[in-house]
Amino acid sequence: MAARGKATGNGAARHKQARDPRAHWLFLALTLPVLFGALLFQGWTENEVDGSKIKQDCTRPVPAAAADAGPVLTVNGDGARSTSMPAGTVALTYDGGPDPYWTPRLLALLKKHRAHATFFLEGADAAQYPDLVRQIRAEGHEIGSHSYTGADLGNASGVRRALELRLTQGAFAGADGFRTKLLRMPMTTTVATLCGAEWPAAQRASEHGYTLVAADRSHRKPAHGLVRQFSLTSLAYRETQQLLADPGARRFTTISAGTGATEPAMTEVGAPQRWLGTALIWFQQLGRSSVSALTWVLTIAAALGLIRLFTLVLFARAHVRRLERERPGAPRLRQITDPVTVLVPAYNEEAGIGGTLRSLLASTHQRLQILVIDDGSTDRTVEIAEGYAERDPRVQVLCQPNAGKAAALNHGLAYTRSPYVVMVDADTVFEADAIERLIQPLAHPAVGAVSGNTKVGNRTRLLGRWQHLEYVFGFNLDRRMFEVLECMPTVPGAIGAFRLDSLMGVGGLSEDTLAEDTDLTMALWRAGWRVVYEENAIAWTEVPTTLRQLWRQRYRWCYGTLQAMWKHRRAVREVGHAGRFGRRGLSYLLLFQVLLPLLAPVIDVFMLYSVLFTDSPVKSVVTWVGFLAVQIAVAAYALRLDGESRRPLWALPFQLLVYRQLMYLVVLQSVVAFVTGSRLKWQRMHRSGTAAAAAQHIGGPHDRRSLTVTR
Repeated sequence: MAARGKATGNGAARHKQARDPRAHWLFLALTLPVLFGALLFQGWTENEVDGSKIKQDCTRPVPAAAADAGPVLTVNGDGARSTSMPAGTVALTYDGGPDPYWTPRLLALLKKHRAHATFFLEGADAAQYPDLVRQIRAEGHEIGSHSYTGADLGNASGVRRALELRLTQGAFAGADGFRTKLLRMPMTTTVATLCGAEWPAAQRASEHGYTLVAADRSHRKPAHGLVRQFSLTSLAYRETQQLLADPGARRFTTISAGTGATEPAMTEVGAPQRWLGTALIWFQQLGRSSVSALTWVLTIAAALGLIRLFTLVLFARAHVRRLERERPGAPRLRQITDPVTVLVPAYNEEAGIGGTLRSLLASTHQRLQILVIDDGSTDRTVEIAEGYAERDPRVQVLCQPNAGKAAALNHGLAYTRSPYVVMVDADTVFEADAIERLIQPLAHPAVGAVSGNTKVGNRTRLLGRWQHLEYVFGFNLDRRMFEVLECMPTVPGAIGAFRLDSLMGVGGLSEDTLAEDTDLTMALWRAGWRVVYEENAIAWTEVPTTLRQLWRQRYRWCYGTLQAMWKHRRAVREVGHAGRFGRRGLSYLLLFQVLLPLLAPVIDVFMLYSVLFTDSPVKSVVTWVGFLAVQIAVAAYALRLDGESRRPLWALPFQLLVYRQLMYLVVLQSVVAFVTGSRLKWQRMHRSGTAAAAAQHIGGPHDRRSLTVTR
């Protein structure tokens, strides 16, 4: 969400008893594991994981005792009990599928000739096309197992082999309520191909009650009795036609009927097995649908992300050119030298209030009325502020019972004696010329508010560097674009200037939301005022130093922004400045700061899936690295525009891996809280008063252009 000032109070009474919602954790706990499990299952069934799609060369032949075994057999040690088809009987068998194209055509051909066959189906395909499984069985054909994925069972691990067989039975149970004892080992044909590792696998399958079905040698004719094996191809269809017309074949039947089995190969299962099978089918469909949907989502999200980055650069450059045209040799508006009232709301700010007041009193714009509004502090905030008031008459201290930041600012507005108002957070340190530069755009009669440039003071540690990059790369580039598009959504509470009459015209600051600065800015747009960005008005702020503090701060920002967006949603239908702001600003916030972040955890899970399971993991990694390179390039440009060193860019990849995830979870929690109607309490950040020292250490005032700026 757009950068803004920190909370300075523990909230109005209606927020004090609120609790952080926990529904988002339940949502994540229920959805992400299920989604990841479905994707993992889909990756396992669709790709080579702990299995092989290629038949391994045999290291040893089948045992001699089984060398002459018939095509229908059970394996027992090195021997086998087997049978063959009687003379004139042909068992047509088809491996794989069901296939939505070839299976119906083969069924129609067999029905035309009143022939029956045995279909060895793969469990994954059976789960995908359960209607075809039911059709095969309804037309009197027999169904056997071809494993779940068609992977080589001989060279698979024991766990993989057991799952291949068990899941196939589950798919059959879910599709039509049956299980089968017929099995054709994938990638085998005749008994001779059950060589090497296939023979022990066949033995274990027999121990679990399976009857193995191979194919007769190619020289065997229908007149002798034949088990013929086909795949689901056009060649299989043509050869089936030829066999059905062979005069030596008097009977076309299933494996069980041809061998005269006393027990049926397919048996009904109970309700629990049906339910588990149905759940398996749903789970696989979820995985398949998720892959399809997320492929589109990831593509669209990546495209939108790249479009956003390039758009930010284009509008940032347009913003720079606009200011360059307006400065040297351009007609200038008068320079504002009128008195300015500075409002400093404070709640337990003893660590930073002194540095803030010192920086304000050192301002090059000396005609100041500085109002410190204490919001019921329990520390030495009032004592420190009154010390400055005793030494300088420009400082005045106002006190009120704790009521929140918006109430404190409205209290200060009642004592304002100047036509221009600057709002400052009590932990913010202004550069000497910041106020003077900040108020100049207000010389234009249409401008009602000006956003300054907030910089991170405590940026020496990794978390501070991440926030520094976010302020420069994210917030400030956004502000440049927002000014060009005339849809600035937030004047940050840390440094913002306003016309007093614009504030009074909208009734001051509203206490309806926790993002009082965003709410106020949106109200100004709807009242017909323009809001601009003054990049050279710089203030240094202290950002959270722990993940817990950062979470609380951003949670309030995001939740408050959602409140403000909902409150001002009708702006999209209005005309003029209000409609322009609504259609551009609110749409941008909704798309890039609400919807895409909500999808980010799912996208990250899918990216992991792409690396682990797709046929081109290198392509996924290269795509991610390419996107990162574009972000680094845009961040470098943003740092250059802000006059900042590009050394912190080394931290950007780590920001994308850790910090970004935290921000996405904040958005999710905020949306859940907003949708469920939870009330969020004010969260105060612990201050250490490091902004002033950090600003001096970083390098002091930046180079500036001419003070006077027309807009």
